[in-house]
Amino acid sequence: MPDEEVLEEGLLTPTEPAVQDPLLRELLADAPGAVPQEKAQPAPAPPAEVDCVVVGLGAGGAPLLARLARAGLKVVALEAGPWHNPAQEFATDEKAQDFLFWNDERLAAGADPLAMGKNNSGTGVGGSTLHYTAYTPRPLPSDLHLRRDFGQGEDWPLSYDDLVPYYEEVEQFLGISGPTPYPWGPARAKGYPLGPLPLNSAAQLMVRGAEKVGIRTAPAANAALSARYYQEGVGWREACTNRGFCQAGCSNGAKASMDVTYIPLAVKYGADIRPNSFVTEIERDARGHVAAVVYTQHGQAHRQPCRHLFLCAGSVETPRLLLLNELALSSGQVGRNLMAHPGVQVWGTFEDEVRPHKGIPGGLISQDTHRPADADFVGGYLLQSIGVMPVTFAGQVARGRKLWGQELRDYMRRYNHIAGINILGDCLPHPDNYLELSDELDARQLPKPRLHFSAQENERRMNAHAERLMRRIWEAAGATDVWAFGRYAHVIGTARMGRSGDDAVVDRDGRAFEVPNLYICDNSTFPSALSVNPALTIMALSLRTADKFLERQR
Repeated sequence: MPDEEVLEEGLLTPTEPAVQDPLLRELLADAPGAVPQEKAQPAPAPPAEVDCVVVGLGAGGAPLLARLARAGLKVVALEAGPWHNPAQEFATDEKAQDFLFWNDERLAAGADPLAMGKNNSGTGVGGSTLHYTAYTPRPLPSDLHLRRDFGQGEDWPLSYDDLVPYYEEVEQFLGISGPTPYPWGPARAKGYPLGPLPLNSAAQLMVRGAEKVGIRTAPAANAALSARYYQEGVGWREACTNRGFCQAGCSNGAKASMDVTYIPLAVKYGADIRPNSFVTEIERDARGHVAAVVYTQHGQAHRQPCRHLFLCAGSVETPRLLLLNELALSSGQVGRNLMAHPGVQVWGTFEDEVRPHKGIPGGLISQDTHRPADADFVGGYLLQSIGVMPVTFAGQVARGRKLWGQELRDYMRRYNHIAGINILGDCLPHPDNYLELSDELDARQLPKPRLHFSAQENERRMNAHAERLMRRIWEAAGATDVWAFGRYAHVIGTARMGRSGDDAVVDRDGRAFEVPNLYICDNSTFPSALSVNPALTIMALSLRTADKFLERQR
């Protein structure tokens, strides 16, 4: 909203011309039968300019917000969703927890349209970390150099060593549970602060099968506490109770979602957090720099001037905002290079009781498949055991096995004897995979985003290789009725970082090439998908972006 409109709101327009002379006005007001003069109310003061506005409070926005606030900057955070009270709102009931997911409709297109919602973004202070499964492995160094190693894909404009100090900081602050030493990758100066979480039944079965086929495994790194842990700015957090409903929100704070970790720290240092604030407009000054952000809160429009803007809204809403406001578009890369992790799952039925909803969902990992010797594809993938909640699994069975009605009910009676393994693998950017604004409008009268995704030959070969291996593992573990469910996870790469504004939106520090006071910090900036879950790297980049910004200000 322009300044003039803000200033005029709340002004009273008198029906009679105002009397200018104050003494005459007073006399007239006291005269018998005089019509009372309506006094004009002073216009509300426009909001003061702040140093930084941060849009989005998930893994990208929350660490950065805490860092900026701690440095003494005046920062405002705008989050589209509400504050949640985990103890009162996070039920052990997956359907009741749908409010945690981004439920605004997004349009999917292409040969392999991506499922939106649970797997990609969240609604609320904490973003998608409210319902992530807390799987936090580091990438291996070569993950950042696909083009160097294979001649395809894109390299990151920074190295693994650039990120190591931030990986360590995040792991220590959150209280990551995991094995020390870690079996894959370079030796580490610091081990995980807590020992591994107990392996659930699916993980134990995967250990049994993997050993028989010669695959090494280890307990996975998880951002869930295996013991009580003291955290700066937060206090003591309690250990995980192995409730297993991580994707329905952690009710006791054991899972390191942003609402119980970095956000309390940001509040401690004076950050102004505004929930239920949906950003619609980004204003610019005569130089083309960001000047203010317009957002709606409880049906009212507000304008917040700022010196710097940090977009941390995720790889769908961040490019959507850029496209809506025609901002930082000169490279032609906004919305392009969309990637999604190959995530094929293999399920098997076991004689022993498994109870797949129990325990941390991702208990076990193997990165032996990071660069398989027999690969006919670029990059690699990790293996992980998976837990699953019953309603989610029933939907996958219906889609994957085409069962419905009585057949579906009969199969679901075996739910407590079923275990799964899945992968997360590299995905190459391709011109056919992109995000655009559609002609269809949402409830706010804004164009809905449309995501085009079609798996290419490299992804198909990777999935086929992984499916063969996972079937071997499950058969070696004694599974029967083994079947695969094809899926893709995590939307990535729609505003990528690079060395030049010719083919990238932001530089290695997250700063937009075209708009000097605009920064982007979420997985939209990833040049490649990485063969690991994105949360840890998003948080590490968040802290690094904040530090580079603060260095520039100094």
